[in-house]
Amino acid sequence: MKTIRDLNTPPAHIQGRLEAIIVRGSPRELARRIEQTHALAGIGLADDRLGLRGEAELSTRQVTLIQQEHLPLIAAFARSGPIDPVGLRRNLVVSGINLLSLKNAQLRVGEALLQIVGPCAPCSRMEEVIGPGGYAAMRGHGGMTARILEGGLLRVGDVVQPV
Repeated sequence: MKTIRDLNTPPAHIQGRLEAIIVRGSPRELARRIEQTHALAGIGLADDRLGLRGEAELSTRQVTLIQQEHLPLIAAFARSGPIDPVGLRRNLVVSGINLLSLKNAQLRVGEALLQIVGPCAPCSRMEEVIGPGGYAAMRGHGGMTARILEGGLLRVGDVVQPV
């Protein structure tokens, strides 16, 4: 019989897909989709605000991830139309893998190696982006934060896999 520790170890055969890469030049700047970027170890994404600054970032928010499968849930909870992940300002939109189950695990995304650190709580701007109730709708569905352990190229369509 497997122990809880065994069950909390992500199975290596699980794979997801990188559905979108979203970046912005500064905290209040509008986000935009791009097809590829470089993950910079200890910094962030090359085309995002942290990568453009180019300084080591000790934060656990070097990159943020959200599950594509949660977008319809957020929309349903907010009683809104479809959610465009660009407005949510998470860097990587992934499908096919339960990000919350990967807390403290390492994750290969394209050529980069990330360490999932913890939940990415929504901010008050979600009320503007999604509408009234947007903040509450995202609670528990805001994605995860990660550190970049090894840099490398990320492209939309890349495999996402625990290691």
